[in-house]
Amino acid sequence: MSQAPATTARRARGGGGAARRAERTAVSVDTAKYIERNIPNYEVLTQEALDVIEANAETVLAEIGVNFVDNPEALDRWRQAGAEVEGERVRIPRGLARKLCSTAPSQFTQHARNPERNVVIGGKNLVLAPVYGPPFVRDAEGGRRYATMADFEKFVKLGYMSKWLHHSGGTVCEPTDVPVNKRHLDMLLAHMIYSDKPFMGSVTEPSRAQDSVDMCEILFGKDFVQENTVMTSLININSPLTFDSVMMGALEVFAKNNQASIISPFIVGGAMAPVSVAGTLTQVLAEVLAGVAYSQIIRPGSPAIMGTFVASIDMNSGAPTFGTPEAAHITYGAGQLARRLGLPYRSAGSFCGSKLPDAQAAYETSNSLQMGLLSGVNFMLHACGWLEGGLVASFEKFVMDADQLGTLHHFARGVDISENAQAMDAIAEVGPGGHYLGCAHTQANFKAAFWRSDLFDYKPFETWDEEGARDTQALAAVRVQRMLDTYQQPALDPEIEGRLRAYVAEKKASMPDAFT
Repeated sequence: MSQAPATTARRARGGGGAARRAERTAVSVDTAKYIERNIPNYEVLTQEALDVIEANAETVLAEIGVNFVDNPEALDRWRQAGAEVEGERVRIPRGLARKLCSTAPSQFTQHARNPERNVVIGGKNLVLAPVYGPPFVRDAEGGRRYATMADFEKFVKLGYMSKWLHHSGGTVCEPTDVPVNKRHLDMLLAHMIYSDKPFMGSVTEPSRAQDSVDMCEILFGKDFVQENTVMTSLININSPLTFDSVMMGALEVFAKNNQASIISPFIVGGAMAPVSVAGTLTQVLAEVLAGVAYSQIIRPGSPAIMGTFVASIDMNSGAPTFGTPEAAHITYGAGQLARRLGLPYRSAGSFCGSKLPDAQAAYETSNSLQMGLLSGVNFMLHACGWLEGGLVASFEKFVMDADQLGTLHHFARGVDISENAQAMDAIAEVGPGGHYLGCAHTQANFKAAFWRSDLFDYKPFETWDEEGARDTQALAAVRVQRMLDTYQQPALDPEIEGRLRAYVAEKKASMPDAFT
């Protein structure tokens, strides 16, 4: 596990009265600490089932193998590590991948530029991060449209101001008005400037991963970055059993620099994996073993997270489906496999296939969020804002989901059995036939007794009707605007901000625009 930061020394780099004045005048945003579960994980697989799946995954690696395409250096590394390499196919002897994985930490700290926002990933902890990757956005006023950089910055600000969200995320939407080869610079800058929560690096090309490291060295200091983890990154596997050179190139950069990678098979059951739960879990485990093992070949001890993105498929249309019992079985089972492997676990989110933040979206999202909490997920990407199978980032659903994340925090606390919680004095005071509204125990505890949504309408019908009979989407639209209107940028040393902006400007000027 990484050590606590030397925050005094780090802040002294910027020094200067301007930096100290910025800290003094900054408005503090209330952010809940990452979730520390006080409830058991839900386990669906027996010991026998786990043994079978693990043995089958080893068979897949040893006899079928995985492809590392367009990456001769990776093939050489595998050959030197003891694998059998034939063309681009890598067959990994039984036990080798698991042995290599053993050097990855079971828990690590990701540092934020504000040390109070640091998160610990692994163990019984759950870190919540927003939606990642949609090319479209939707809001109540403008409908569905291509995302812009202005949209991206709004999402970063909303994430910063969301109490139950611990992480700023990565590509919260894909800003299509900025050239492909330059937009990662603007996105990283937005996370670094408009939020002080931890964030994710760019993975769309190895040089962009290196830009992520370089910008973090400006923000945190070079030595600090090499000695601590300040970024996570999403490394998707081209399921089935294929590791492309772009993702692996980004992984190589992050692992080399001690930054965390989420090794994540992209599973749509029936398309990228078998239709059966056991078959899918076998493939997921084989892919994760190979990916994490490769990260440890690059740098033993570099942080890695076992990920899996799980959806079923509608066999009539071919569209992905979410919140299904089959996806739940896979998510619960993968959690058990991750714990046996000794790795932090990423899965679940605010998944839904709905086109609008409606009842379908709510049902599917609720199922997926609860599934993630109970399966032992440690890092939940897509925790808020996901719509239309991940094609759309919705402003209204972002704040709706972010509000509901509060229920995960409260449920994860478990059941208090302290003397106060036993409430024997209240039961004695009220006795048969009374009520508890005015008793001493209620008066002492009512403010914190129940979780309460900051978004939902609990007013009587007459009041609700007089105020416009607004549904949840309408209430969410009002909340989005209010949050953006009251946003204030968190303090950042002006000298560091200037260096970051100069880096972005210089890099963008060094290359022509490319939109493919």
